[in-house]
Amino acid sequence: MAADGGPPPPGEEHRVGRRESPEERADRRWGELLQEVRVAQTGVQILFGFLLTVAFTPRFASLDDTDRIIYVVTVALGAATTGALVGPVSFHRIVSGRRLKPQTVAWAARLTLAGVVLLLATVVSVLLLILRVALHNSAVPWLVGGLIGWLVLCWFGLPCWALYRYGRRR
Repeated sequence: MAADGGPPPPGEEHRVGRRESPEERADRRWGELLQEVRVAQTGVQILFGFLLTVAFTPRFASLDDTDRIIYVVTVALGAATTGALVGPVSFHRIVSGRRLKPQTVAWAARLTLAGVVLLLATVVSVLLLILRVALHNSAVPWLVGGLIGWLVLCWFGLPCWALYRYGRRR
């Protein structure tokens, strides 16, 4: 189909996708990636900010050693997540104007995916800590396990299924 919604020009009946140069494609993909990173960064910033305040609450002193270790791991994961999701911005800023947009988009996409994986680990760790403190019972691992399954399905399973079911090779 032509860009105006009409029939495709002769000889391009089987063409799929956009008509864009590699530079235009990189620009479009960069814009899309930035929007995705903005969404993830906002959530991570709120979560990380919350985590940083926990150590200064009266309840923190009463945590047992295991919960303190979980807290420290959670804060470290939050920091790593922040680094991975801010990474695309600094990467772009450093290489901007050097005609490396396609490579920048590829590396930024990798950093973003690493950030999403780290975010999964951070959220799981937060859930484990909060549910251990709130419930003090054997249901916690089951709840956390179920939530891990849900997050993995939403964040990775469904997109992978869609690629398998509807995707085409580039």
